[in-house]
Amino acid sequence: MSGSNRRLPEGRTAWKKTAVVAVPAVLAVGAMAAVMAEGALAASFAVSGTSFQVSSGKLTSKGLSSYVQTDRSVDGKGHPVALLGIGDATLSDICQSASVSTPLGTVTFKLTAGGDAGDVTASSLVIDGEDLVGDARFGTAEIGRDASTLDRVPGVQGEKGKFGLQAGDITVAGVRSHAWSATGGNFRLRGLRLNVSLDGKKCF
Repeated sequence: MSGSNRRLPEGRTAWKKTAVVAVPAVLAVGAMAAVMAEGALAASFAVSGTSFQVSSGKLTSKGLSSYVQTDRSVDGKGHPVALLGIGDATLSDICQSASVSTPLGTVTFKLTAGGDAGDVTASSLVIDGEDLVGDARFGTAEIGRDASTLDRVPGVQGEKGKFGLQAGDITVAGVRSHAWSATGGNFRLRGLRLNVSLDGKKCF
């Protein structure tokens, strides 16, 4: 998503210009983190009209369950996604970014964690993605299993008669995905950094 070519002088932040976007974003992230920590955030909320990027250098998990479903935005538009339920996950690093058009220009919301600060961990992580790229290794894969009988990740099951797949331990290197939503029971984000900027760099 391209924006204008405006650039800020190095080392300076246009707080007046970005405050209108940054304050609501920070409040929303804080509220979401609090709810997610209690495991109370349902995956059935209305999604925004724009997908976002998610990337990680390496993801490992003790389980994976997946099936196809449809996410819907507030205008009723449907977005077909592969729901990926991941058990106890460990990520070497994580990046999430989204770009939004505003009267000020294209604003990029970017969240990063992990890296030198240590691994990111998450339990019962659910990602509604429209694609996934990476080098993967799956253990004890079951492809074509009825989505209603999936049992590798607690609570992640689809409709009876629908296509599903699951696997035991998994490792995916060079993770890149465009997603419509991501929820989790518990996150531990070491070295969390949040940045909101005009024409900022996305994850990839």
